[in-house]
Amino acid sequence: MSEIRGPQTEEKRAAIPESELITVLLVDDQLIVAEAIRRMLASVPAITFHYCSDPKKAVEMAVEIKPTTILQDLVMPDIDGMTLVRFYRNHPALKNTPVIVLSSKEDPKDKSEAFSHGASDYLVKLPDEIELIARIEAHSRSFVAQQQRDAAFLELRELQKELEAKNVELQRLSAIDGLTGIPNRRSFDEYIDKEWRRAVREGTSLALLLVDIDFFKKYNDGYGHQGGDDCLRKVATALADTMRRPSDMVARYGGEEFGVILPNTDLDGAVVIAEELRLSIEMCALKHEFSDVTDIVSISLGAAGIPPKCGDDPASLIALADGALYAAKEEGRNRCCRAKRDLNEK
Repeated sequence: MSEIRGPQTEEKRAAIPESELITVLLVDDQLIVAEAIRRMLASVPAITFHYCSDPKKAVEMAVEIKPTTILQDLVMPDIDGMTLVRFYRNHPALKNTPVIVLSSKEDPKDKSEAFSHGASDYLVKLPDEIELIARIEAHSRSFVAQQQRDAAFLELRELQKELEAKNVELQRLSAIDGLTGIPNRRSFDEYIDKEWRRAVREGTSLALLLVDIDFFKKYNDGYGHQGGDDCLRKVATALADTMRRPSDMVARYGGEEFGVILPNTDLDGAVVIAEELRLSIEMCALKHEFSDVTDIVSISLGAAGIPPKCGDDPASLIALADGALYAAKEEGRNRCCRAKRDLNEK
């Protein structure tokens, strides 16, 4: 049974903010009690009254109407009120709904048991109208406020997750070269600096390869910028796919130049990797009819590998690799040259 309202009451209720609306479910097998409570609550436009006389249907009805307060009779046929309170508390949709137990007597034992089962309040029926309304309003408003706080918290948590995901993606994008999909110069600089410091701490070697696509300007001029971009992507992919270890990084160093950072690797090891990279590009067989050294795309490499020293910085390693790359170009390209032991060595 639900309360029947006249047009005037409905008009008043329509003007009440949704957050202040109250839905009451009475579960009691005595119709006379239900009618008495309905009359008590009829004077409050914000309250909608529902009645369930069958305890077996109480939980189902409560889930359906989503009451802000349940009035639960203590003594009922088939299923007693204490059991129903437990059922409410064990149901995910009702576990926080306020439950006011209605009893025919003021029994401390019953009251204690009701609270131990999860009741929110205890009243002797029939209660005073003012007291009943006051308690329903207090419990309902507290319940609605908690729901709003929970919803706001969940929304905030979802926003935080979304923001974290976007920040991770933004960080990833800021570290990736937009054209080739491999780490960019910023990532290269950060990684070589980190690995340099690690090598200083652990006393290990750090190697670097600088890679340049041979006669790329002629390729770009001959096949157009789109063709040049495709070439850069294919070369970057081939270089990255040749790497043996997760710790090895291939990055776009700038233009048609790439940098390959090889932690815990000496110069001899770097030269071996360099030749593997050169052959991987050769096996791609990308047509380059404008090259002065071959009819397919080729690369030149400069290899350097040193044990970093405390107080120095990666610039010295980069300079050695750059000098070796220059030598590879001078000697005819499509090859790898080793760096000298230091910048002054002939």
